[in-house]
Parts: sequence; structure tokens; C-alpha cells
Amino acid sequence: MKPFLRGIVLWLGVLEGLASWSGTVGLSWGNRWLGVLLALTTLRRNRPGPLALLTAAPAALAIQVVMASVRRSGLNPKLRLLPGTYGDRTIERLDIPGAYGAVPALHIVPSGGATAAVCVAHGSGCDKTFYAWRLVDVLVAQGFAVLLLDLDGHGDSPRPQAFPTIIESVAAPARWLQARYARVALLGTSLGGSVTARAIAAGAPCAAVVLWGTPPQLRLTQAAYQRTQIAEALRIARPPLLHLFRDSSPYQLVRAWQTSGIRAHIGTWDLFDALDLLGSLTTLRARADRPPLLLVYAGRDAVLPPGAADAVRHASAGWGEFRLVRRASHVSLAIEPETISVTARWLGEQLGRA
Repeated sequence: MKPFLRGIVLWLGVLEGLASWSGTVGLSWGNRWLGVLLALTTLRRNRPGPLALLTAAPAALAIQVVMASVRRSGLNPKLRLLPGTYGDRTIERLDIPGAYGAVPALHIVPSGGATAAVCVAHGSGCDKTFYAWRLVDVLVAQGFAVLLLDLDGHGDSPRPQAFPTIIESVAAPARWLQARYARVALLGTSLGGSVTARAIAAGAPCAAVVLWGTPPQLRLTQAAYQRTQIAEALRIARPPLLHLFRDSSPYQLVRAWQTSGIRAHIGTWDLFDALDLLGSLTTLRARADRPPLLLVYAGRDAVLPPGAADAVRHASAGWGEFRLVRRASHVSLAIEPETISVTARWLGEQLGRA
């Protein structure tokens, strides 16, 4: 066997062993002992030299990913968000009545019931199930009901993205939850955070509010937007996020990223201006009955303009609690274990456990 091929075989053994023993089964095509056996067999017979190992590494990684995607093709975390009855929860697909039409949503209730609920609004270009399974698992385990909704212009929503009608995307579900639960928290990511803050400022019921990586304003040229996409891609490719492969194969993880896009009557940049996050926070800060606020931002955010997080922090000074997830990017913030654990713990303190 040529040194290059032996290098590939050795790397496959090492990668398989690492994937199996670390629990990232989505990156595995065999089992924990097969990888070890393959690597040891290659080393005993005729180990490849350093140059062969170096040149074989990229090819071996690509082969590992393809083989794992085929072997674990059924490992799809979004299946955990399909409507139905499960051991620890029930999931119901709803169309919640609103002032401008129905808001598509998934209502997830722990099997033992719940007295508090968390309404989750996704970011721009996403939908209600976008990388939401980890957050849902943690909140359900704490005894909270969860409502995942589609903002106007996204997912299954029949309406285009428009202002001010998009505010009802959060306000209507908040009212619907208030009629069924003693305590309701609202959680918004990026655009969803800006819509959520405006909805609360306009009177939507809320016992606690969480904003993840919500920019007060966005202004990116086409060239700057492309640079931002590259920077975010590089920042999300970090070893700590390999935990996602405990739930998903590479193929299914890529599929989970795909959404229906945005159908809009107003551009996203203009929508952020119209929603006026800083104005919403200033209005709420002046109220005696303002809900507790948690702000979670990424330390390596390539999307938010410089000083954006500080501006939000200043607008909520003396009211909101601010947390910085230092290694997170804008895209990764919502799937970072630290973000989810900090948020779940804070919601438990504000709402109490079921």
C-alpha cells in the first residue's frame, strides 16, 4: 500500500476512534474499537512517514465526514421537533390567531404539564425550528413549556416581512400563552429580539425577557456582508461546537441550516431601524412594571457593528443583566452551551420551576 493511502487509513482510524470515544456519534461510521484497531494495524505493518500523514489528513477528514453522513443519515435532530407525543413532552403544531392573521408555531409541553412558558422568536432568515432542539431540550427538562414561532416573512408564515405588522408575530403568541400559563417569558434572537422588545414596549405580556445578540442597527454593504459571512464561518468552526455532532450527522447538520429564506416588503436593515431597539429599551426601562431583562451577546460577533452591544447595555443600564459569551460568534451564539445554560438558569430564577 502506498504511503499516502496508508496515511489515509491511519487517519481514518484515529478520527473514528476520537469520534466514537468522545460521543460525537454523528462523525462516526463504525464504533469505538474499530477505529483503534484500524490505527494500530496500520502502525504495526508499515507506518507512513510525516509527509504522507500531512498530505493525507485533508483527504481522510473528507472521507470520514462522507462515511459518517452515510452511516448516520438518520441522525436528524430536527425529528425531535416534529408534532407528536414523546416520553417527556408533547408537540403540537398551531396557528395562533393574531390581528393580521395566524402565526405558525410549535407548542411543546412537558409530559407533566407546566405553569410557565417561554416564547422563542428566531433571527432573520431563520424559522421556528432553526437549531432550536438543544434549547428546547434544556427548557423542557426544567419544566417549562416552549412556544417556537415563525416571524412574518419566515418559515410557514403566510405574510411577508413588513412593519409594523411583524410586531404581532410575537405579541399574539405572548397573549395566547398568557391565557394558558401563570408566567410567560419572551426570548428573541437577533431580529427576533428586536421584534420582541418592540412588542413588549407596545404592551405584550411578559414576566421576563431575554435578548440574544440583538443589534440596534445594521448597515452592511454587499462587500462588507460577504466579508461578514466569511468571518462568521471561520468563527463558528471551533472544537467546542463539535458537541452538535452528538445529535446530528454532518449531512443533517447542513440540512438544518437550510430555511425558506425571507419574503419581505421591507428590507432587514430598514426593519431594524423601524423597530428601534434602543427606543424600546428606553421606554421599558422607564416603566415601574418592566420585566426582568437578560442580555446575552457574543464576544466575536462579526455581524454587529462596533459598539452595538455597549449601546444596548447602556440603554438598559440599571435594569438589564448583561452576559458576554466570549468565544461565540453571531451565528453560534444561540447554539453555544454557555448561552443556553446561562439563559435556562436565569429563567429558572425569574419564573421558578414547574
